[in-house]
Amino acid sequence: MSSSYASSCSSSPSFADALLSPRAIALVGASGDVRKNTARPLRFMRKHGYTGAIYPINATRADILGERAYPSLAGLPGPVDHVFVMIPGSEVAALLPACAQAGARVVTVYSDGFGETGPDGQARQAALVAQARGLGLRLLGPNSIGLADLHTGGILSVNAVFEADTLLPGDISMVSQSGSMMGSLLSRAAARGFGFAKSVSVGNESDISVGEVVDALVDDPRSKVILLFLETLRDAPTLGRALSRARALGKPVIAYKLGRSEQGDALAQSHTGAMAGNDAAVDAFLTAHGVMRVQHLETLFEIAPLAARHARPPRAAAGVAAAATRVAVITTTGGGAATVVDNLGLHGLAAVPPPPDFVRTIAEAGLNIRETPVIDLTLAATSAQYKMLLEHLLRADWCDAVLSVVGSSAQFHPGLAVKPLLEAERPTNKPLVVFLAPEAPESLALLREGGIAAFRTPEACADALSVFFADAGQPPTAGDSVACPEGLPRHGMLSEHQAGTLFRSLGVPVAAGQLLSPDALQHAVPYPLVAKVCSPDLAHKTELGAVRVGIADARALSEAVHQMLEAVHRQAPDARIDGILVQPMESRLIELILGYRHDPLVGPTVLLGAGGIAAELAPDFALRLAPVDVDEARRMVLEVRQTRLIRGFRGLPEGDCDALAHAVAAFSRLACLADARVEEAEINPLFVRADGVVAVDGLARLA
Repeated sequence: MSSSYASSCSSSPSFADALLSPRAIALVGASGDVRKNTARPLRFMRKHGYTGAIYPINATRADILGERAYPSLAGLPGPVDHVFVMIPGSEVAALLPACAQAGARVVTVYSDGFGETGPDGQARQAALVAQARGLGLRLLGPNSIGLADLHTGGILSVNAVFEADTLLPGDISMVSQSGSMMGSLLSRAAARGFGFAKSVSVGNESDISVGEVVDALVDDPRSKVILLFLETLRDAPTLGRALSRARALGKPVIAYKLGRSEQGDALAQSHTGAMAGNDAAVDAFLTAHGVMRVQHLETLFEIAPLAARHARPPRAAAGVAAAATRVAVITTTGGGAATVVDNLGLHGLAAVPPPPDFVRTIAEAGLNIRETPVIDLTLAATSAQYKMLLEHLLRADWCDAVLSVVGSSAQFHPGLAVKPLLEAERPTNKPLVVFLAPEAPESLALLREGGIAAFRTPEACADALSVFFADAGQPPTAGDSVACPEGLPRHGMLSEHQAGTLFRSLGVPVAAGQLLSPDALQHAVPYPLVAKVCSPDLAHKTELGAVRVGIADARALSEAVHQMLEAVHRQAPDARIDGILVQPMESRLIELILGYRHDPLVGPTVLLGAGGIAAELAPDFALRLAPVDVDEARRMVLEVRQTRLIRGFRGLPEGDCDALAHAVAAFSRLACLADARVEEAEINPLFVRADGVVAVDGLARLA
């Protein structure tokens, strides 16, 4: 060990440095057989120039690939920052004390046989994490394919992607919940000339979470853009804090998430759970923290130059519908442009024609263009004219982005095809993106070197523009704690009457009503009225025949109650019956659903959606992390398509959208209950009128 390294070890590295850029590494279980995965990390690091200390650990060999090996972690020439473990899972626990004694702060466990194998493996994994924490160690994995610092060659990984003769260091870093996809993305990106700074596979994410890795990357000066490949969310609070830091420091985060978790959905007794499952909740979480979630795998890295160079546009004012993003499309290939324009439309973006005064200005500069959504310059413009037009478009106020679609010349004359794009003066306040219609790797490389986002497919191009211009969202509003009303249960299902009391205490208008004994039906509610069997065991009363509407008089009420009780006794004989709830008939312009759910992945969420029996067949909803303020609730109102019916659509009567927004914000404060936790709650329907809103049915289930 060099004297310079010895002096550097006098101060303990930070957690982030030990994780991402360790100065000394031990490889436990390193093999001298080049055919084995366990030989790869040493070979990779020597191949790619890692200059720190490497200690191969193998109890049966004194030499590994021509380098000295050590029988154990005891007695190494110097301390280590990071241990990469490649021994059978059953032996890992016994190794941890030696890792701590060797000075390690982080242990990456490649070994499997833990949480991914079922309940027994999960128990072993939990015990391993507890043991590591007791020793002052942090675990990455188990079942992690490893991590890499491509600037230093510090490759603690068995992923075959690092077999490449040369690695391209860059300013993109990636965190992946899939080890194999980490390698796949690195290879796909490298083939396009994208260089990476750090890449991390979190494996089972038993201890060190995606959020902690993101937090470390936020402070890494070499990481300008952070990519996430996600299968689910674990430890959302930690990830949320890290994403908030990234956003505050202007470091873009882009995510690709696959899969739809069913976790917790089986417990849902509300329509909300069926309409918006875990994937929608994860989407709301990512949006709230400013993450750009892409739909296409290649977009994940292709969007990086766009995200790195340009700040995302500010959010639309609350209560003001966001206008469609306007894209000026300039092309030398009509068919190629049409494919992109088609995809832009699918994402709600609009290719817009140049206005007459712009057309005149360009004509005065010597180029004739038309007022069409695609400015087609096929065979009509010189390179200088193309550059001139491009610069005018990038300064124009009638478009939000410029898209250049390049034809076959990109394949055969890469320098000429992209020259005007590279030479044009580009302001940072308006994005320029490029779609290359042919397969043109040289042109793609030139554009990447010039810091211009270029795309191989029209789908990825539209995907990138869509997520870049999407509402950047905001984290949930901090709310003061709220006490649950006295007399209400603190766990289990509430009856409709009890749920109404809870909602009313938060400031949600709830229909007036009286709870009556079935044999004492005197009441002060005027006819016609609604009568319901009130029970904490009847979440969906209509299906059981436990609701009657339009009851005109006392005799009809008595008959209705008799029939409802018979139906309930027949279909739900064990249901506890609190009484008969009578309410006045309420008028409305439209009916909506207002839902709340403590999602198992992201925590409290609030939903506003279209009501009625078709709500689950054609979902139309807005979902946010809860609680929300009134401004965010106004944005939710605009997102629900059905609310157009009360916002001046074709002269229809307008509803009280302000009262609706206040009701949404008040309902979302279920997240602030101090002495009970609401698992799910729902108002279905919520009537919207010209002069307010009123909840006419609801349920709530406490933890």
